[in-house]
Amino acid sequence: MPEASFHFPRGFLWGSATASHQVEGGNTNNNWARWESEPGRIIHDQKAGMACDWWGGRWREDLERARDTGQNAHRLSIEWSRVQPAPDRWDDEALDRYVEIARWLVDNGMTPMVTLHHFSDPLWLVDLGGWENDDTPAHFARFVRRAVAALKDYVSLWTTVNEPNVYALSGWVEGLFPPGKRDLGLAARVVVNLIRGHAAAYRVIHELQPGARAGVATNYRSFAPAHPRNPFDRIPLNFQNQLFNRAFNDCLATGKLNLVFKRFSLPEAAATQDFIGLNYYSRDMVAFDLLKPCQMFGRRFYPADAALSPTGFIANVPAGMWDGLKWAHGYALPIYVTENGVEDDADTLRPRYLIEHLHQVWRAANFNWQLKGYFHWSLVDNFEWERGWTQRFGLWGLDVETQQRVRRRSVDLYEEICRENGITSRMVAQYAPEVYDRLFPST
Repeated sequence: MPEASFHFPRGFLWGSATASHQVEGGNTNNNWARWESEPGRIIHDQKAGMACDWWGGRWREDLERARDTGQNAHRLSIEWSRVQPAPDRWDDEALDRYVEIARWLVDNGMTPMVTLHHFSDPLWLVDLGGWENDDTPAHFARFVRRAVAALKDYVSLWTTVNEPNVYALSGWVEGLFPPGKRDLGLAARVVVNLIRGHAAAYRVIHELQPGARAGVATNYRSFAPAHPRNPFDRIPLNFQNQLFNRAFNDCLATGKLNLVFKRFSLPEAAATQDFIGLNYYSRDMVAFDLLKPCQMFGRRFYPADAALSPTGFIANVPAGMWDGLKWAHGYALPIYVTENGVEDDADTLRPRYLIEHLHQVWRAANFNWQLKGYFHWSLVDNFEWERGWTQRFGLWGLDVETQQRVRRRSVDLYEEICRENGITSRMVAQYAPEVYDRLFPST
């Protein structure tokens, strides 16, 4: 059996990711708290409740586990509704809690990456029209100014907006996220205002902290034609790729927004990204289908030979990670994998998924692409939005009733990867022997 290893660049960040509403608990003043109170919005009408009780102080023990198992970074988000509970009121005590977390990370040798908008909005903002309101980018910029001023001594990596493509699609096209609308025109307006909000935030960050790096975390979905020789499959594929993967980040590079059905000029957005945040989970096959007008006439489904997660939500297609890395590399900026993971309560697919996807990241780093870090989703099981508690993405499991953490086998694997700054043949043989011959062929 051959012995070999795949090592990552020196200084590579190894971390995990969390988001405020999903882990803090006790969030009652944001759009998701209201959404959860409406019957039928969340699977089984579940609620975040205490979540992982981070607001009650359990952030410390979870981050201690991350530190003690080799992680040198963590991506977290700030809950806007806590810091600014009303349009004319700021809660400095709430902001001080985030400062405490960031300081703890730095004091413990961990690099914080802070996300300023991760799907949740204050209720006062929602009642003003949320991101449909053209005044919201200015409101967001004021919040960002407050947050950055408080945290800049400890944080220099900022994600302005998490997955704006998912936020707009799920809230204004599919109706799965609040406000639950299905209106392409409003969705376009939301995207425009998110871009304006990002651009305003970017300038605030660099005004207060010239050496900071700021970017957007985009959910990249790999699309492949169901029938490679059928040109009709490529038509909806190209439209979906433009709308979901390219539109937002292209605009941050050029100031031109192409939503296929509508175009906008946003010159203030040009050159407002210092890195590309890549969130990758899975790949879709696309087949031309006249019955799918809301999907640009493209029916999507998973590859038939891909291993599926327990609820069928994610297919293990590591080649799609390569597609995402290639897409990110095209912007000629540093790249952080800001999310990647699989829901897997039994922890049987996760070791293989983790190794195979990280192998793709290593390939990109080996080409001297600007790979700077990897954040696994997620550190601990958390509230998965409209899917509630039905999916378990954590390296650590969570008993929601008792708040007990359960160490999964993938904790041990990820610890070895972090400490090695790489993947060895011994790790693969131990944790995912089924992929050993493919990663380390004997001939």
